[in-house]
Amino acid sequence: MAMTLEVIPLPVSDVDRARDFYRDRAGFHVDIDQEVMPGLRIVQLTPPGSGCSIALGDGIWEMTPGPRPAPGSYQGLQLCVADVEAAHAELAGRGLDVSEPVRYAPSDGATFFYFKDPDGNGWAVQEYRRRATQPLHKALADLAARHGTG
Repeated sequence: MAMTLEVIPLPVSDVDRARDFYRDRAGFHVDIDQEVMPGLRIVQLTPPGSGCSIALGDGIWEMTPGPRPAPGSYQGLQLCVADVEAAHAELAGRGLDVSEPVRYAPSDGATFFYFKDPDGNGWAVQEYRRRATQPLHKALADLAARHGTG
């Protein structure tokens, strides 16, 4: 059975402020912004080119068993790009407060920059140059085939 990770609920203190930040500063596309059932407004946003979205909305946490995460408590959310310099310039040009790129090693996948949303949820942007020629789903399928797990 195939399974895909497509939506990650993100804890925020103000849904409208977070929506505006992700739309206007981070460049995410607003897929949904509506009350999907009485008392449950969902705002779903997707980074350009991604198959996974974030979901904002207070009612989300009432539907999910377990403790409610505090706004700003998510760290290490990661976006991958083929060109870190271009991504850095685009996001900084949108007014996003981004760190300078850091190259931890010369290998592909070892350069990152960082930003936080208004609540403090932390994001990393990783350069993975291979994405310019091979999308993630293709790379993972090839890897699984080589290891006999696909």
